[in-house]
Amino acid sequence: MTAYLDTDVLVRHLTGDPPAQARAAGELLRASSDLILEDVVIAELVYVLESVYKVPRDRLAELVRAVVEFAAIRVEDPTVIHGALRHYVSARVDFADAYVAAAASASGVGTVASFDRDLDRIPSITRVAP
Repeated sequence: MTAYLDTDVLVRHLTGDPPAQARAAGELLRASSDLILEDVVIAELVYVLESVYKVPRDRLAELVRAVVEFAAIRVEDPTVIHGALRHYVSARVDFADAYVAAAASASGVGTVASFDRDLDRIPSITRVAP
């Protein structure tokens, strides 16, 4: 089956909450061969696991890496996702900021226009204030 994955399937699978839906999510993941995971779903997954389930940053990055590397799952640009996860952990910035920085690096642009000084902790990009 080819399908786009929604955040709730991954949240259920990773948290086991609630158990019946977690089992169904696990079965879907095991039985599928082509699951498309959009970047916005990854961002929402990080947000939900961080804010609702209080998953620590390092563990959360491990979980997302495992999801992205799962054989049946495909993402548009794994390089950007992995870069975002590195920035998220090492620079301790929000995932959205980490993602923008990783995208800027991967694209070769290397510059992010932002008021957010947290981005200054990411050495692979240059932040310019508007």
